[in-house]
Amino acid sequence: MEVRGKKVLVIGLAVSGLETAKTLHGLGAQIIANDRKGVKDLKEAIAVLEGMNIKYILGGHPVELACWPDLAVISPGIPMDIPMVQRILESGREVISEVELAYRLTSTPIVAITGTNGKTTTTALAGAIFHLSGRDAFVVGNIGTPVIPAAVNSHPGDVLVAEISSFQLEGTRDFRPAAAAVLNITPDHLDRHGTFDNYSDIKARILKNQGPEDFAVLNADEQVTASLAKKCRAKVLYFSRHRIMDEGAFVEDGYLALKKGKTLERVCRAEELRIPGDHNLENALAAAALAWCMDVPIHIIGKALKSFQGVEHRLEYVDTVKGVKFINDSKGTNPDASSKALKAVDRPVVLIAGGYDKGGDLDGFVKGFEGKVKGVVLLGATAEKLKCSCQRINLNNIYKAENMQEAVEKAALMAEEGDTVLLSPACASWDMYKNFEERGDEFKKAVGLLRRFV
Repeated sequence: MEVRGKKVLVIGLAVSGLETAKTLHGLGAQIIANDRKGVKDLKEAIAVLEGMNIKYILGGHPVELACWPDLAVISPGIPMDIPMVQRILESGREVISEVELAYRLTSTPIVAITGTNGKTTTTALAGAIFHLSGRDAFVVGNIGTPVIPAAVNSHPGDVLVAEISSFQLEGTRDFRPAAAAVLNITPDHLDRHGTFDNYSDIKARILKNQGPEDFAVLNADEQVTASLAKKCRAKVLYFSRHRIMDEGAFVEDGYLALKKGKTLERVCRAEELRIPGDHNLENALAAAALAWCMDVPIHIIGKALKSFQGVEHRLEYVDTVKGVKFINDSKGTNPDASSKALKAVDRPVVLIAGGYDKGGDLDGFVKGFEGKVKGVVLLGATAEKLKCSCQRINLNNIYKAENMQEAVEKAALMAEEGDTVLLSPACASWDMYKNFEERGDEFKKAVGLLRRFV
């Protein structure tokens, strides 16, 4: 794709938008950067733009701007239905995501991972496998590192391992990964996507443009995900915790195994994985299948799986204070993710939950507490909603906290030696924090303060 001389509107100046503007400017495009935030909220971005003489328009998304660009690149946090974007689309010009732009600018093969939950862990794990194989691997995307710089600076022999969210997939058109995994699809982001069917269709776009020489790795244990194979033109490899597959990744006699054609290989024992929980076994199977698709040797895959210690804010062990274990699962931003976190903890739990409501099934989440959760400390916008759900299952050991410090202190008082205090909110963080990372950091800070007074 040639961008030199093209007029490109970059919509959104968070991390990926700023990198997009910088990269396109370096490639000779004419740029206008736009964000609804004002000058006081974007001082660092403005300094970068002014240093490169890039024009910017802040404080809103003016419809009049729609007539200017040849192409618009939209950041994932900005919905496609804003009037300015709709006006551009109505004129027949493209509005694409950074992921789509990166695909068009690179000849490096892309290994892409999507799903409601497990994306970051699987992406990090796949990246670790490729690194160990000696291949230059760029771990990018929704994991926190923009795709675009890696896309233009990598080579055909490298690999881009990309975590792709539904927000990023909304703006794809031609995106075609060499290997793609769909880990699971459960209700999430319905506040943006409207319906579960629409959300599922957007997730399936990761497979849309693949051909017979590409690979699709799908979860055989989940009906919605497995059914994607019907419309998939790529070679399908399934992964399963429960069944032995004709081809794919599965568990056999306690071993993670890979089978392609008549070749069956044992990778490592399931008990050798250092990341806890059945959901992480699924993540490991998916990462192993993706690496095998890209011709990584089995012994390298096994070695990487056995040494991988996990990702921050995902069932992250923080400390043990007075016999009570504290675990940070701030990335539990929807009910399904937090349900899996609860299943991975084998001790009685005092749960810290609540936050911004994305439209998930909180009642169903709470019904899974019985026999595991002995008390809850609730935070944020969904605190009252979760309290009512807890009372419906006769769980009355409930406390509503104003901030994380108070939540951790109260949870510590509720817990006894041998219990676990688990932060897994089942909700987004946006009502109280900038992101889930900030929320998790606040939890760890509060646990650290608790330790000081023991």
